[in-house]
Amino acid sequence: MHVEHLSSTFNLRVALQEQKVDAGGVSILEDKGQIHLIRIVDLHVGAANILKQDALSVGADLAVPRGTVTAMEPRVNAILIANERQLQQLAKKEKAQPFGLKALALELERYCHRQKSENIKIMGIINANDDSFYLQSRYKEAHAIEKIEMMIHEGAHIIDIGGVSSRPNSQSVSAKEELQRVRPIIDSLYEQRMYEKVRFSLDSFEPSVIGYALEKGFSIVNDITGLANDEVARLCASYSATAIIMHMRGNPLMMQINPQYDSVLYEVGQFFQDRLEKADKFGIKNTILDCGIGFGKRLEDNLALITHQKHFSRFGKPLLVGASRKSMIDQIIPSHSNERLSGTLAIHLKAIEEGASIVRVHDVKEHVQAIEVWKALRG
Repeated sequence: MHVEHLSSTFNLRVALQEQKVDAGGVSILEDKGQIHLIRIVDLHVGAANILKQDALSVGADLAVPRGTVTAMEPRVNAILIANERQLQQLAKKEKAQPFGLKALALELERYCHRQKSENIKIMGIINANDDSFYLQSRYKEAHAIEKIEMMIHEGAHIIDIGGVSSRPNSQSVSAKEELQRVRPIIDSLYEQRMYEKVRFSLDSFEPSVIGYALEKGFSIVNDITGLANDEVARLCASYSATAIIMHMRGNPLMMQINPQYDSVLYEVGQFFQDRLEKADKFGIKNTILDCGIGFGKRLEDNLALITHQKHFSRFGKPLLVGASRKSMIDQIIPSHSNERLSGTLAIHLKAIEEGASIVRVHDVKEHVQAIEVWKALRG
């Protein structure tokens, strides 16, 4: 006899099937192996004591501050530790409890059966401007088409084309100028029917530019303002386009001037909630959520958003992370944008590990290789 301590990221379902566990048992045991760590902020102390007992009754636990049992403080923070099955049981129990626990139960249910990031998609970046922070991502018409063909060959699932830089301190341009930059590329792609090979996304929030791209075979709108403009929402709905809803604090010119959050996870989550309701109101069927790495965020905010992607899984939408060669890497270890590929791969693999299913990248081939190796390591 010998003992093997397996990784918590090991593919438990595959291992159980290899052990010839019956199908019902595989489902039950896989749920037991999936651990949720959920922080609950500003919980009524009475609710905390009830939740603690209910958690223990199903085999889970709730970490609470010292003195909670004697109600030393009226409100407390807590951390719930439960596997998938325990979380489901606990959510049912709390629906009949007071002190706001019914509302908490509804939130807990949203974390049950969260989406797994097994079908990872790579979005390649093409910038049709002279201002993007990464020089090697800037392309004119002929070179852009050549680079797009290369990205498709390397394994990109989506190509994201933008005519305006959104880097910190970047200047805005007119809709007319933006269209002039991207139109030759869009027209060439349409003439060659490239949209039959891969999905195309337009990185824009200008309705006239978006409308032109959607008319020419584009099917995704990557809106850094997160559907702030009603006309953009209407266009997405009328063309049955997928809307990428990104969070940004402020605008590119001012967004990095001392951004502050009480809780970046909470604020971004509330933003997604509001904009998803708007998308639904306008009839947009397909949406993707992007927490906006580097868009009005400090380093600690970016790290929190990457390592806690699971927080946004409750919306049931694909999660996109775009940290490719961004300056947050330079804040961790001094580096030029030309030297940030390794840091980019580390960030994106962590984001995928935590639930992201789309990564927006400058380096397609390297990401394809890294993700395939990551999958193999997970069994």
